[in-house]
Amino acid sequence: MALTLNVNNNIAALNTRRHMNLTNKDLGTRLERLSSGLRINGADDDAAGLSISEGFRAQISGLNMGVRNAEQGSNLVQVAEGSLNEVSAMLIRLRELAVQSANSTVNNLNRESMEAEVNQIKQEIDRIAYSTVYNDQVLLTGFGNLVDDAASTAVSTSAATGVTNVLLSGAPDGTYTFSDSAGNGEVSLGNGTVSQTITIGTLLDTNSAVATGTTSVLNFDRLGVQVTLAGHGVGNATGSYVEGDLNGTSIVVNGGIGGSFQVGADDTAEDRLEVNLGDMRASGNILNLNTVSLSTMVGARSAITQIDQAIEKVSNQRGALGSVMNRLQHTINFTDNSIENNTNSEATLRDADVAVEGTDFTRSQILTQAANSMLAQAHLKPQAALSLLQ
Repeated sequence: MALTLNVNNNIAALNTRRHMNLTNKDLGTRLERLSSGLRINGADDDAAGLSISEGFRAQISGLNMGVRNAEQGSNLVQVAEGSLNEVSAMLIRLRELAVQSANSTVNNLNRESMEAEVNQIKQEIDRIAYSTVYNDQVLLTGFGNLVDDAASTAVSTSAATGVTNVLLSGAPDGTYTFSDSAGNGEVSLGNGTVSQTITIGTLLDTNSAVATGTTSVLNFDRLGVQVTLAGHGVGNATGSYVEGDLNGTSIVVNGGIGGSFQVGADDTAEDRLEVNLGDMRASGNILNLNTVSLSTMVGARSAITQIDQAIEKVSNQRGALGSVMNRLQHTINFTDNSIENNTNSEATLRDADVAVEGTDFTRSQILTQAANSMLAQAHLKPQAALSLLQ
């Protein structure tokens, strides 16, 4: 460095100012880290660390949601199991009546009274199955059933029927056929066992069609089927509905695997848990109690075995649900542990070490004060040139 005495360029002051700027920048960094509690507040703090920590944050967020999903899934399963507990109690009462009716000490008139109670029990089992609902989803009539769009002519020929969507709410599997005659203002839907007719006159325009640019919903609530019909000019529709278009068309509902709970953070089979809930109605194909009758001694005796099978199937379903609840609890425990360890890794990358930052902050404060003092001294150095001019 030149040792000449000059006044145009104060090299010492420039040097001091450069170091002061660096120290002030470092002091600002320490203040930001201490006030935010984060070592990485922007990409310039640690580009690689930011990228890694963002990945951890996404994973942790997904794991937290997975825990909530698992807890809600456990609640859903508890709702179903609680209803099946009452179904089991009714089946035991049904068996008690069958054993009583199988005895010669009762006559046919007594058996008629028993048969009346049997019918009430079967109807109540069906009612409980339809009424076991979680978040507007019916659980005990085939949870997870799906519409087969290809086999459903009402959907596959939507250009002619105007059907844009079919939603299920506990609809049992099977084929549902429409009866839709032009001019009567009604549409019926049935699966051969039960049917429902709804009035659609108020849903249609004066030309017996869904109004242009709008949609109408046919809610077959007794069946658990909801059909959306489009009018002319609806963007996502390939056709429009006019009264009579649905006649003879069908909706095919396939039995599903049940519920699928997303209990992990990623799109993998290991991060999902499948739960199967069958059709637990008395009239369904699992319990199959339609043919149970206690009106005769012979019928009552054969009913005992049939009811035993139904009790066993309900017990098996309850046992499966209990196993799912236990599994979900283990899933929650495991995921909580993963959240803890991933959070620790993310904190190591992103969080500020207060002891280190506090020490560096003090160092920067001292250097800033010293630089200010030295800058004042550097400004005095050119004044030495004045002594040569006196």
